[in-house]
Amino acid sequence: MTRDIIDINDFTILVETANSNEPSIDSCLFDESVIAVAFYGSGNVDLAVKYGDQQKIFNHTKGLALSFYADQKVEFEHTVSASKPLECIVIATSTSNLDKLPNQEGELFGEMLHQLVHPKDHYVEGPHFLMTPEMQSIVEQVFHTRYEGKAKMMFFKSQMTSLLAHFFGQLSIASKSSIPQQERERLQLAKKILSENIDTPPSLSELSQQIGLNTFKLKKNFKELFGVPVFKYLQNERLTLAHKMIRNQEATVQEAAWHVGYESLGSFSNAFEKKFGYRPSQIK
Repeated sequence: MTRDIIDINDFTILVETANSNEPSIDSCLFDESVIAVAFYGSGNVDLAVKYGDQQKIFNHTKGLALSFYADQKVEFEHTVSASKPLECIVIATSTSNLDKLPNQEGELFGEMLHQLVHPKDHYVEGPHFLMTPEMQSIVEQVFHTRYEGKAKMMFFKSQMTSLLAHFFGQLSIASKSSIPQQERERLQLAKKILSENIDTPPSLSELSQQIGLNTFKLKKNFKELFGVPVFKYLQNERLTLAHKMIRNQEATVQEAAWHVGYESLGSFSNAFEKKFGYRPSQIK
């Protein structure tokens, strides 16, 4: 397990990874009351939030952005296993620091995370959603940067600011959206289904039937809510997974292409270069 704790202005950044061949528990508590946003990478670790005699379970954390208020009595438990490693970034600030945050960030917290700024329990869950492809790309870069020392600190600072900006941007879009809450939940389900079936995704009509929305609403509202069309999101997920497999030497370029559903190596390489700016064969 590795845990980097970085102080940037009045934010504390926790970047944590853990791997284990056998199921094990990684536990985390805060030593003061905080308002925080957690961003989960591709590990898809299980999360249990425990406070008093209550607990909240998250069995699918891959790509999750979760905001919350927690005091010293709240324990966060990650169940780590070989198939579910931990990749988690937490951006936190103490409630006493809100008025000191730069660039009117404290006002953003008060306006968009009102229930967290004025908590009514030891743990209060705020808005949470699956990240956009842009946010997932930032998280992926943070966990696999090669920078060290001062360059790494500068990189982290810029990426944390960008993550928070995207998070509040998504909250702003959601607050102005005309999509009913029930439909937003169905669209979140559609996103989850695509993420879990990258190599053999359902067709648009099949996905529509699975979530209970007609194809017109699925296409229109998916793009409005997540900023990309349905199968552009799927393509981003495919290419991100392929990049990870090649980088970690889990597969050759050809094998990675097949694994994420590309039959043509040429089509895969062209799409990969368009997204990342270099060919898959250039990954070091």
